Amino acid sequence: MRRRGPGAEHGRVTEIMTGPQLSPLEVLALLGAVALVAARWLPPAVRPRVTIAAGALLVLSALVLLAVAGIRWQLLPVLAGAALASPFAVAPLLRRRGGRRAWRARWWLALPGSAACLGLIAAGPVAAWAFPVPVFPEPSGGFAVGTRVVQWTDPDRPETFTADPDDRRTVVVQLWYPARRSPAGTPRAQYLGRTEQEARTVSEALARGVGLPGFLVDGVPRARSRAVFDAPVEDGGGRFPVVLFSPGSGGVRTQNTAWAEELASHGYVVAALDHPYDSAAVVLADGRTVTTETASSGDPDKDEELAAGWTAVRAADLRFVLTRLEGLDRGDRLDQGNGPGQGTGADPLTGRLDTGRAAVAGHSMGGAAALQAARQDHRFGAVIDLDGFPHGPASPALAQPVLALTQAITPATDPRYLPRLTEALAAGTGASYRLTVPGAAHLTFMDGPLYLPPVPSIVGTLGRTGSPRLVAGATLAFLDAALRGRAGDPAGALSAFGGLTVHRPGTGG
Repeated sequence: MRRRGPGAEHGRVTEIMTGPQLSPLEVLALLGAVALVAARWLPPAVRPRVTIAAGALLVLSALVLLAVAGIRWQLLPVLAGAALASPFAVAPLLRRRGGRRAWRARWWLALPGSAACLGLIAAGPVAAWAFPVPVFPEPSGGFAVGTRVVQWTDPDRPETFTADPDDRRTVVVQLWYPARRSPAGTPRAQYLGRTEQEARTVSEALARGVGLPGFLVDGVPRARSRAVFDAPVEDGGGRFPVVLFSPGSGGVRTQNTAWAEELASHGYVVAALDHPYDSAAVVLADGRTVTTETASSGDPDKDEELAAGWTAVRAADLRFVLTRLEGLDRGDRLDQGNGPGQGTGADPLTGRLDTGRAAVAGHSMGGAAALQAARQDHRFGAVIDLDGFPHGPASPALAQPVLALTQAITPATDPRYLPRLTEALAAGTGASYRLTVPGAAHLTFMDGPLYLPPVPSIVGTLGRTGSPRLVAGATLAFLDAALRGRAGDPAGALSAFGGLTVHRPGTGG
C-alpha cells in the first residue's frame, strides 16, 4: 500500500546552502587579497594607501592563522592570487620612492591579469563552501546532550580478523545521552574523536576509504558537535529508552552524530559502535589504531558471502553491547580500565537506562546488521534500517516493528535491493514501514551533507542540515510509537516525510 500524505512536500526540506564557510581571520585575508588586486584600478591619490593597507591586512591575517589555527588548503588559492597580483601592486610604489616614474600597464593588458587573480582568489571561498568545517544543527529536544566513549571486550568471543587465538573481540562505543545544561562557554565535543589527533586519524582514514586525498576534508576534524563530553546526566530521575547504532561499511561510530544528538535531546540514549577491522579507523584505549581489513573481491557472489559474514560479526557486536548496557544499568562491574566507572560500578547512567525499551539501528551495512541482530535477539523491540541492503539469512521472520528509510529506487539501484528488502518487511510479524525520502541519496542518511560538496548524486538535495533533521524526525516518530507507546499508528506522521509503504502482519503489504 502506498501513501503520500498532504505534508509530503513539506517533509522534502529545501534549504539554501549556507554561505562560504570562512573564519573571521580567513575573511580578513580574503578582503586583503581582493583589495590588493583592486588597488590597481583606484585613483592614483588613494592607490598607495590602499595597497599598503591591503598587504598589511593580508600578511597579518595569514601569520595569525598560521600561528593559531593553521592555514587550511581552501585559503591557498587566495594567497596564490594575492601573490600574483602583489608585484604589479607594489612595483609602482617602489618606483615612486626611488624617484622614478611609475609604469602602469595599459588597462586592456592589466584587465585579464586582474580577472585571473580575482578568479583564483574566488576559488578559495568556493572550495570552503564545497568542503566546509561542518556546523551541526542545534538539537530541537528539551534536553542538553552529553557524550562519552567506552571500550568493552567480549571474553567469550575470539577476534576472527586476527590469527592470535587469545585475541578477543573488542568494540568502542560512543554514548549520547540527555544531560544537564552546561555553563556558558563549556567546550563542545570534538567531532570524529575524543581528541583532535584521533579526529584527524579517523578523517584521513575515511578519505582514503573513498579514494580522496585527506587534505580535502581537513575541515572535518576541526568541527565541534553540540554535545559536551562527560556532561552530568539529566537529573530528573527518569529512565531513557536505548537505541544502538551500527555505521555503514568502512564507517565509524560518529558518522551519524547529528542524528544521535537529536535523539538524545528527546530523551533517548544512543550507543553507536565502532567495529574494529571493519570501521575505517578505530583508536583503542591503549593507543593502537585498527584500520579496516574488509574489501570487495569484485565477484558479486563472493562479495555477498563476505558481506553476510561481516554482517554477522556486527550483529554479534550489537547484541554484546546491549548486554553490557544492561549490566551498566544494574551497576555491574565492567572491564577494568576500559569500561565506565573503571570497574567500580558507580556510573552516572546506572539505573537510568531502560534497556527493556531498546531499538537497533544502522546505516547501509549497519542497517543489515540491525536486521540480523533483531532476528537473533528479541530484546530489541524495534529496528531502523537506513538505506541498508539486507545481507545474510532471511529467517527467522522479524518479530519487531521495522522502519526502513531508502532513497528513491532508480535504474542504477541494485535490482536485488528492493525485492530483498520488501521480502524481509512483508514476512515480519510486526508492522513495518518503508519510507522513500524524495531528494535523498545514500549519504543523506548520515552526517555527509554537513561537510561534503552539495552534489545531488552524493548527498541528495535536502540541504546541509535538512538531511539530518528529516532523518531524525522520521525515526523519532517511529521510535516514540514503538518504544514509548505513543497512541495511534505512526504511518500518519511518517507519510509527511515522503512516500510510505506499510506492511501489516499477515497481509504482506
